[in-house]
Amino acid sequence: MPAATVGTFLVFLIILVALVLFVTEPVSIDVTAIGIMVTLMILGPWTGVSPREGVSGFSNPATITILAMMILSEGVRRTGAIQRLEKTVASYTGESEHKQLGATVGLVGPLSGIINNTAAVAVLLPMVSDLAHENGTSPSKLLIPLSYASMAGGMLTLIGTSTNLLASDVASRLATDYPSLHAFSMFEFTHLGLVVFLVTGVYLLTVGYWLAPSHVTPRSTLETTQKEEFLTEVIVGQESPFVGSTIREALEEVDFEANVTQLIRAGAYHREPRLSMTIREGDTFTIRLTEDALRTLHEVEGIEFVPEVTPQGGLDALGPGQTLIEIVVTAGSDLVGETVESSRFQDQYQTAVLAIRRGGETAYERLTEYRIRPGDLLLIESEPDTVDRLADDPNVIVAGELALQQFRSSKLPIAVGVVFSVVGVAAFGLLPVMVAALGGVMVMIVTGIVKPAEAYGAVQWDVIFLLAGVIPLGRALSETGGADLLGTFVVSTADFLPEIAVLGLFYLLTVAMTNLISNQASVVLLIPVAVDAAARLNANAFAFVLAVTFAASTAFMSPVGYQTNLFVYGPGGYDFSDYARVGGPLQVILGIVTTLGIATFWGI
Repeated sequence: MPAATVGTFLVFLIILVALVLFVTEPVSIDVTAIGIMVTLMILGPWTGVSPREGVSGFSNPATITILAMMILSEGVRRTGAIQRLEKTVASYTGESEHKQLGATVGLVGPLSGIINNTAAVAVLLPMVSDLAHENGTSPSKLLIPLSYASMAGGMLTLIGTSTNLLASDVASRLATDYPSLHAFSMFEFTHLGLVVFLVTGVYLLTVGYWLAPSHVTPRSTLETTQKEEFLTEVIVGQESPFVGSTIREALEEVDFEANVTQLIRAGAYHREPRLSMTIREGDTFTIRLTEDALRTLHEVEGIEFVPEVTPQGGLDALGPGQTLIEIVVTAGSDLVGETVESSRFQDQYQTAVLAIRRGGETAYERLTEYRIRPGDLLLIESEPDTVDRLADDPNVIVAGELALQQFRSSKLPIAVGVVFSVVGVAAFGLLPVMVAALGGVMVMIVTGIVKPAEAYGAVQWDVIFLLAGVIPLGRALSETGGADLLGTFVVSTADFLPEIAVLGLFYLLTVAMTNLISNQASVVLLIPVAVDAAARLNANAFAFVLAVTFAASTAFMSPVGYQTNLFVYGPGGYDFSDYARVGGPLQVILGIVTTLGIATFWGI
């Protein structure tokens, strides 16, 4: 076994601290990644990472390609290409849940192989949500499959997911020491990706359909079923008719079902107050109630909504353009970690946040003190121009229908042509994928499909900084001998396991890590270890690289395992356990299928 050096221990310590920070998230994961990069450079004499190498992640071809693909995806979204599908899909599926599920899986899979799976889910989420709501299907039945199918579809091409691009770059860097390795071509693993996608699709249409929950009741059936609930907060004013009444009498007077979860009076908090308590002026109530009940409460005199009072007259008396809309907070949003008040979201958009829901649970904190997390769903009151602005904001996803005329429909043929040209040029080796993608971005900007400001706004900068921050960690692991040390440990399992089982072990190890931390970090950390283990076993190093790559791109068992899982977390009303229940069996099945597929197609 190779001797451990001071540098080895330092790198392992950095990795340990990074893992804790990635899991607990006291700061966002991109900030943690930058901290890793800075620490490696400061400790350069021991970690082997010079300042030039430390910041090399920003100029890395994988990082630049991912940035370009984000802009290309935005160009497709700006044309309304995805929204055009909604009427066609709805006319085919009708009220059949299986047809809706089949259409969801069938659309997002191939699309994820072309424009990046995260972007595919972002543009399809509103369409799938509307499809479910309008046809009597619980969105919970469709949204986890949307996420899972996008992950499997992302493995159809090199550009389907950022993980593939990063894995390709790591493999090409290791090719100097391991001649069997090389950068991935566009369709390097499409045949295995197709098998993975088909197996995932069959599972989602059968076992997955049965295991998926039905937490969210569709809007079209709210009149006859239990209604979707939100959390909101109100202050009782002096002129309110409720002053002097008991809580029970007030609820009977407004004639709707609601759960009063908290009363704040004179600075004192009363959790689940008794219905016999008398209401006083200035009382602040936290209430869990339905959207219809929210409308009714707006019409009651002397009731103010916290943190902002909505326009006078109630929702039904507002102008025809004003509406209630739901938005989902994205993983890299500026809103994460802020409260509704501290983020100044309402001032920026001149809108009122009426309620917040997180997954399948409704929290009990005051809205003004409620720390926003990725996947939270906010119910807001807005106007059409505000909806359009929100649709352009990368911090949120509008989980509702948008009018087609706001898109640049005339640019649709050009946008689609650009994307297919990028894929074709890279596939035939005419240009490197990075150059092809940047060329596509230039064409989209010059032709007006995407404006320069929109291009900058389309980039998920937290992902870019995350990539740039973790890339030097892989180099440090190799330079200090850490990869050799871990590889030796894993190879020792070959004393009692066949090589194919060791390959499967790397798949499971990557899955376990990715379900807790960033998939990019998993690839950077484990590919050097897997390659070293393969070399010690005299096995096919490329096969081990693929095992890590596929495992990191298909993490189904937690909402934090992949960004698309977070996108659907709020709109689907999911609990953390739903991902383990629906994704667990699929994870095991794909572990077997992927391992056998790699052994069949590439050998061990």
